Amino acid sequence: MPLIDGLEVRASVPLGPSRLDIEWTTAAVVSAVMGPSGSGKTTLLRLIAGLLPSVPALVRFRGRTWQDPERGVQRPPWLRAIGWAPQEACLFPHLDVGENLRYGAKTTPAAPDADRCAEIARWLQVDHLLDRAPRNLSGGERQRVALGRALLSSPQLLLLDEPFSALDAPLRRDVASNLVAWCRKHEIQVVLVSHDREDVGRLAQEAWIIGDGRLNRADESPFQNQM
Repeated sequence: MPLIDGLEVRASVPLGPSRLDIEWTTAAVVSAVMGPSGSGKTTLLRLIAGLLPSVPALVRFRGRTWQDPERGVQRPPWLRAIGWAPQEACLFPHLDVGENLRYGAKTTPAAPDADRCAEIARWLQVDHLLDRAPRNLSGGERQRVALGRALLSSPQLLLLDEPFSALDAPLRRDVASNLVAWCRKHEIQVVLVSHDREDVGRLAQEAWIIGDGRLNRADESPFQNQM
């Protein structure tokens, strides 16, 4: 079933001494955003997630307005049907892996059943870690648990910030393939921030590059050969 409308973002965001100007519409299942460090990739995710309420921006998703200062619309993050796996892969230290995963389900009224939790844990290859504390996980294990927690919140839009950076090549291919299949099946749109061209080429239907304060299609960006 095709996605309806997709994501629209229009904003001019302060970024250090300069600004990031965004005029962006995408309906791709996976849209990748690339760019050098400090260019504004994570800032874009924060804007979409509703974490920059003071920025005058228009954010729409699938026909619903999430942010529009001219109309006085500012939906808080917890009402945007978003799942976010940040680069830091922050987990609750007092909860074990299974509890961290199930915490994602608590953020939505339509909590997924045990079979769904088990399926996600299985293809993320963390099903043998459910009783383990976060302090005893590797960086890659923490990333996968954070991704699972985001998926179990039943998002319509998934924001991923370098989600595979701590995974070795075979594991990242396996996890990424399963992730895209899951998102297609459940009609979840994905914005993927990544510096890895292989990940982008393998997963994304559209690739965008932030450079010189603007977001451009990769095939139109003057910065594409610098990535």
